[in-house]
Amino acid sequence: MRAIWKGAVSFGLVSVPVKLYAATESHDVSFRQVHAKDGGRIRYQRVCAIDGEEVAYADIAKGYETEDGEMVVLTDDDMAELPSTSSREISVEKFVPSGQIDPMLLEKSYYLEPEKSGAKPYALLRQALLDADRMAVVTVALRQRTTVAVLRVRDDVIVLQTMMWPDEIRTPDFSVETGEVKDAEVKMAHMLVETLAGDFDASEFEDDYAEAVDALVKTKIEGGEVRRTPTSTKSSGEVVDLLAALQRSVDAAKTARGESASAGGSAGEAAAEAAEEEPAEKTGTKKSPARKPAAKKAPKKAPAKKAPAKKTAAKKSPAKSSTRKKAS
Repeated sequence: MRAIWKGAVSFGLVSVPVKLYAATESHDVSFRQVHAKDGGRIRYQRVCAIDGEEVAYADIAKGYETEDGEMVVLTDDDMAELPSTSSREISVEKFVPSGQIDPMLLEKSYYLEPEKSGAKPYALLRQALLDADRMAVVTVALRQRTTVAVLRVRDDVIVLQTMMWPDEIRTPDFSVETGEVKDAEVKMAHMLVETLAGDFDASEFEDDYAEAVDALVKTKIEGGEVRRTPTSTKSSGEVVDLLAALQRSVDAAKTARGESASAGGSAGEAAAEAAEEEPAEKTGTKKSPARKPAAKKAPKKAPAKKAPAKKTAAKKSPAKSSTRKKAS
């Protein structure tokens, strides 16, 4: 695991230097949205709902929507004025009985690991929590925002669990009406509870849905039911998308300065073409065919045999040849 935060737990005059680790991870099954005909990924663009134009990242701001549907745009200066903190301290406010913490308030869980210099006070705090059967209510700054959390012990490790604010817990807007419950029915319910009584063991429960999906996918792969798309290799598709996004950002910046973005666009396209050829070169197969299309384009560049044409022939880089052709 990789530590996501470093700081110290402070209670009274005691300070315990610790590292924070995410204690949970989601194994939920996720699917991609694809074109049913060919398996191609569905891409989404950032389009303005008013003018229908695609919006660059540089032009995206934070907006707060009011109850009547109006939008308040917040600038970077506005955000800088909001209260924030970068404190590296987990401050214990009070120790409360464990039963007083409503499980609905608990949110994300993190493991606390002591630094070498804090091993002894860490053990002291852990033992105090166990003996008193209490949780420590603390305040901590995570992602530059102060939140309330609790410290409790799990398997000899102190766990920090962030809490939701009280006004984030919704109150049910319905009432539960029950009819008259007879004594015989209550006794029968008690018998049912006793029949199913036992200790909780998480290993007894399995995610059969995820296992079924995994088995289904493996069966289809073994049966050859796989759609080969131009972006089947994740590294290739993501690189090209990234280059295109970077090029759009460069073009937008040049346009804002009143400069022409056409030359930069050609360079970006050439870089994308080079990125598409890269996976074939890495595998060591079909290396020559990947360069043939670019080699055929070279003669079209120079209609007459001149000395500069020889220099071009000496440099057989597909990306550079393509760039010069488009620039001309």
